Amino acid sequence: MASIKDLEKQIRYEFKDIAYLRRAITHSSYANENKKERIKNNERLEFLGDSVLGLVISEYLYSHFPNLAEGQLTKVRARIVCEASLGEAARLLEIGTFMMFGRGEELTGGRERTSILSDAFEALVAALYLDGGVDVVRTFVLEHMEPIISEAVQGKMFVDYKTRLQEVIQIKKGNRIKYEIFKEEGPDHSKLFYTHVKLNDQIIGVGNGRSKKESEQEAAKEGLKKLASDAS
Repeated sequence: MASIKDLEKQIRYEFKDIAYLRRAITHSSYANENKKERIKNNERLEFLGDSVLGLVISEYLYSHFPNLAEGQLTKVRARIVCEASLGEAARLLEIGTFMMFGRGEELTGGRERTSILSDAFEALVAALYLDGGVDVVRTFVLEHMEPIISEAVQGKMFVDYKTRLQEVIQIKKGNRIKYEIFKEEGPDHSKLFYTHVKLNDQIIGVGNGRSKKESEQEAAKEGLKKLASDAS
């Protein structure tokens, strides 16, 4: 079972007070089933995280897109902080793997439910804010939400192609998928990464991007196109 230390590695931040992180991944169903332990759920953190995330995203958009009018900024921010986008961000970090649920919620698929993952992401933002301040949140958000922000600025909703590809290839038992960065170009501050994705050792997609995650997403997108083409 995944440990809370594994989650710290995943988000690349070590908490001074680990209680914040534990609370961020505690669903109300788990707290309700363990009332004697007086465990606090993540709902209040979610409330705070919503506002902190909105501030960080608003500040970023205001600073980096001076030509966008107020109405445009509002629309872009809404695409970034909507439930679907935050759910995808949580999936990219595999937050669902670390969540603590009650038995009922576990059995009904809570670990994969977008609304729950979105709430958990906001709670995590609040935990980071309380433990390390707004600069820590800013670093976390801009690093882990980069592909979502990029898509939103272009007027699109972010799609997690890696998760979709994984779901497609899992239909057939024994399928294996692997991402490999095979080339890097440019200086450190503006590097371009090239990635190919292999299905059972056969390359099915190639992509590039300004981050490793973005290049992997592009490779997965091309992989999905190839699989769809082969199936037709």
